[in-house]
Amino acid sequence: MLSKKSKYAINALLYVSRHRNEERPILASEIAEGENIPHKFLEAILLDLKNAGFLRSKRGRKGGYFLKVPPEEISLARVMRLFDGPIAMLPCVSLNYYERCEECKDETTCGIRAVFLTIRDQTLKTLEDNSMAAIMEREEALRKEQS
Repeated sequence: MLSKKSKYAINALLYVSRHRNEERPILASEIAEGENIPHKFLEAILLDLKNAGFLRSKRGRKGGYFLKVPPEEISLARVMRLFDGPIAMLPCVSLNYYERCEECKDETTCGIRAVFLTIRDQTLKTLEDNSMAAIMEREEALRKEQS
């Protein structure tokens, strides 16, 4: 399952992405209120997003957060890895956090590993293909369908 931290990070990035053309920094309190995220928890998340290079910040009275990279370059996979670690369900199929399974006799003939490699590949493709921009486009299309 997606952690609350990842979910809040995605929501915060979407909020900042939606307001990126306003040419003003977005306050953490505004994001917290707009996305219903506890402010203290959000502050730590925003700092992690800043340290990872997704956001930049401006201090002071007119301070807040801006996107450092375009929404098209922020995939769900990158955000999830930052907060939740591996995308793979088994350590032996992880691209970035590989570990051999203790009970495995032969990885090359392991049927379980083969299934979970397929799951990892399909999941990763979906998460990589869906950026903040793609999510905003999908939201817009869904709003039009509702009208």
